[in-house]
Amino acid sequence: MKGWCRRSGIGRVYTARLELLVLVLVLVLVGCSGSENDPEADQQSAQTSEVDETGEQERRNIPAADPFDEPVEIEFEANLRSDRRLMVEGRSNLPDGAQFQVVVEREASGVRMQSRTFLEEGRFVAGPFGSGSGLPDGGYRITVNLPEATVQPEDVQQRIGQEGEHLSGPLVGTSRHGLGRVASATRRFLVGNETRRTSDQVDVIIVD
Repeated sequence: MKGWCRRSGIGRVYTARLELLVLVLVLVLVGCSGSENDPEADQQSAQTSEVDETGEQERRNIPAADPFDEPVEIEFEANLRSDRRLMVEGRSNLPDGAQFQVVVEREASGVRMQSRTFLEEGRFVAGPFGSGSGLPDGGYRITVNLPEATVQPEDVQQRIGQEGEHLSGPLVGTSRHGLGRVASATRRFLVGNETRRTSDQVDVIIVD
């Protein structure tokens, strides 16, 4: 009987310890659950959400760039380099960063050469145009195009409009692809010594 009583006492001790451990675990779980519903934590979360919404609202209220409200101006000159290849240099009042497509077409053959360039500080440069042997004498048509707004940088789009609706002036027309308004300027140039006697309204580039 004494041995049996000792075993029973030890069992009661283990049982008491086990109950104490379970109680501690329950308290820990209750504490964790309480922290999830902590009013202070909820308040901080709400404040963070309000700050995010306020920041988003401020971004939405950022004023857009002023619309481009001047008639479009594009002026340019063509010059032959010593290797008889052509350079096109010009200026425009369009917003800096505007993309231009410069096309040089030989009138006799219809051969076209083109180059993309961007407006920087009101000026642009494109070229050189021509093969390694240079341009043959004859007439050339040079066109500087402002393509559709969809291909322009975002800050330029904001100024000229998503469909170029803020563009105006005699150089402005409608895109052939139906993508809004575009601008274009064209001039004719004659290259070579034999062209100095021409009476056409063209610019003559004389090769010495």
